[in-house]
Amino acid sequence: MRFTSIRARVAFLSTIFSLLLVGSITFATYVLVSHGMNDSASRTAMRLESVAARVAARVLDNAVAEAGLRGLTGAEADEFVADIFLATPPEVIASGLVYEGSFTLHAWAAPGDPGRVVWSLGPLADDPSAQAEPEAAEALRTGEIAQAFPEHRVRLAGMFRRADLGSYVSFIPVAIPGLHGAVLQVEYDPENEEAILDATRDPMMGVTIASLLAALLITMLTTGWTLTLVENLRRTADSVDVGQLDVRLPEKGQNEVTELARSLNRLIENLRRRNEAQARFIADASHELATPVAGIRGYVNILRAWGAEDPVLREEAVSAIDRESRRMARLCSDLLSVIRNEEVVEYRQIRYDINAVSREVLANAATRYIDKQLEFTGPSEGALWLFGDPDRVEEALGILVDNACKYTPVGGSVSVDTRRHRERIVIEVADTGVGIPEEDIPNIFDRFYRSDVSRSKETGGFGLGLAIAKHIVDASGGFISVRSAIGKGTTFEVTLPRQKTRQG
Repeated sequence: MRFTSIRARVAFLSTIFSLLLVGSITFATYVLVSHGMNDSASRTAMRLESVAARVAARVLDNAVAEAGLRGLTGAEADEFVADIFLATPPEVIASGLVYEGSFTLHAWAAPGDPGRVVWSLGPLADDPSAQAEPEAAEALRTGEIAQAFPEHRVRLAGMFRRADLGSYVSFIPVAIPGLHGAVLQVEYDPENEEAILDATRDPMMGVTIASLLAALLITMLTTGWTLTLVENLRRTADSVDVGQLDVRLPEKGQNEVTELARSLNRLIENLRRRNEAQARFIADASHELATPVAGIRGYVNILRAWGAEDPVLREEAVSAIDRESRRMARLCSDLLSVIRNEEVVEYRQIRYDINAVSREVLANAATRYIDKQLEFTGPSEGALWLFGDPDRVEEALGILVDNACKYTPVGGSVSVDTRRHRERIVIEVADTGVGIPEEDIPNIFDRFYRSDVSRSKETGGFGLGLAIAKHIVDASGGFISVRSAIGKGTTFEVTLPRQKTRQG
């Protein structure tokens, strides 16, 4: 797998992202737990400090009271009190608090004395022969409790090896009669809190690794699924590029890629239809052009064989060649109209009177079909204004009126009626002609399609006019429909917007 591929890059980026995400969560979890354990250790140390101070005060008070009951005064009373406090650790400390911390009593017999350890209890107890620590001497000098607590910070080393939160030490000055001074050292080793951190480290690392692997797996599966869809898109695009328009993308599920697949399938279907329409158009155009060409060539051969001897045959052949050539010219003109209308040309947006356009179209048709003695009826009301391209609309209406005249028998009628409907203009072109079979109506706007009733040489159409008219109406922002009955006539209804339309 090349690193330049999307799969490799996604794998690399997803690994980095997963490491950062899961690592951040793990680090934040450890920080919270470590912070909580530090707080717990600090509170426990301060509780031991407070209890030890109260116990020391109460023992001294009890010793002073006992000396008073015994009638001791002066130096004897001081010596009695000092012996009680210095001889053995207070019972509360020896029997209870010692299970939570370590306690050491430092004493100074006189100023300048280096101090000594009188008694010590607990796992962190000092050697009784040792000297007093400097912090103890400082507490004696200030007369206030001194604390030597570790800095309250997160120790990241605990994430990878045994946790060490340090030791919490308090130095409590104690006023013992007969001595220069004494300090009770209370030390707390947060073993319980360290044990909790140690107990959570392995499960936390296990969860971290499992989460990292799960995140990578999910990312790779999702990426693989997405890239599979992309690969399908690529293969489909390659197939379309070589002209295979029968391929389809899977459309299962409800997601953005599926919506893209649906859109591409619609695009491919439209391309397939256009390709088929183009192939059919070329075939039909070739066929329509081949018919007059074959007729011309046939009559040319007749002229060559017998035209010089038979004047009547020669005249008939010349007339036929003229008729077929005009038919070819008319077909070429219709094909050019199709091509011209399908070009991306911006339609004009000017204000014009649709009734005037309709009457102009009817007047032209009356001149061309004067021999059929048709009755033409146009809009009776005054001006009816709308925005659009009057030349293109006139072309479309001319096609509809021309079709109506072609398929209406002698003495029939052709009418154009207009009316306003909300924000649109409705134009109806009606005739009393032969009508269109119901099964042909869905196809009459297709190129080169002609109903059976219109396939006579008298009408002579090529099936392009209605396709051109529909294209013009669609490009003008309107729509066209038809209703017809055999032997009764046909009505085309064109609906156009009154206001300006955007050209897309």
